[in-house]
Amino acid sequence: MIIDLKDLTPVLKQNYLQHAIAPRPICFASTIDNAGNVNLSPFSFFNMFSSNPPMVIFSPSRRVRDNTTKHSLQNVLEVPEVVINIVDYDMVYQTSLASCEFPKEVNEFSKAGFTAEPATLVKPPMVKESKVKMECKVHEIKPLGTEGGAGNLVLCEVLRMHIADEILNENGMIDQRKLHHVARLGGDWYCKVDETNLFMVEKPNTKLGIGIDALPAPIKNSKILSGNNLGQLGNVHEMPVIDPSFDDERLKSIFQYYSVNPAEMETELHIYAKKLLSEGKVQEAWQVLLALN
Repeated sequence: MIIDLKDLTPVLKQNYLQHAIAPRPICFASTIDNAGNVNLSPFSFFNMFSSNPPMVIFSPSRRVRDNTTKHSLQNVLEVPEVVINIVDYDMVYQTSLASCEFPKEVNEFSKAGFTAEPATLVKPPMVKESKVKMECKVHEIKPLGTEGGAGNLVLCEVLRMHIADEILNENGMIDQRKLHHVARLGGDWYCKVDETNLFMVEKPNTKLGIGIDALPAPIKNSKILSGNNLGQLGNVHEMPVIDPSFDDERLKSIFQYYSVNPAEMETELHIYAKKLLSEGKVQEAWQVLLALN
């Protein structure tokens, strides 16, 4: 299916985009107006865009239904400060409740059952229950349009972070396994980040990977190995060579049972290499794949 967004209603545009561009982290923003009225509202149009200076952006869009603006936007226009409270699974249902369109004078902290905690550098309060809180100064608000659904980019500098000790590791860094982030998908769908769905991908650093284009043809053209598998193999910094000391019982068995049929042997070697790659054993997989040379 191919769709041109100019042909869609604002509701359909939002639906397709929010389902496709996901998961999105949630900014749980607490703001305040000149009269001291506090607002607490979640936004999934949010992310980090710079670490030096430390800048995050969230976007309170104009309502598609009636083109009105949200209280959070009105507040930061009056008082350019915000606390961004990170949402985890322990607070997701309360956070959703805070997204209700209560009248301006209603305090969402009370409605959603959260505890307002004084910030140290800015006027809006923090959500005590949030395990990571960021006190921010608003640098700029950039409107992206005037119609319903148009975003308003709120560019915020993070001045100070408050991090719960319970999610830190022994080195004082955030342990990703202890902070169960919640992210927004399309419609009513969310996702929870925990150890059951976490995985690690070794990142290229100052050394360059050899690339998939440098892989030997039998490997690059394998009908067994996936694109992800080839990406793992191509991320090594130099082309591996056969290690005479590599000792593997399954590899020996493959050679023993398939020595008379090179095509079947290659298939079995690729199947075994794929298993090793699924376990993160890239060097071992390379030794298996090089065994035919």
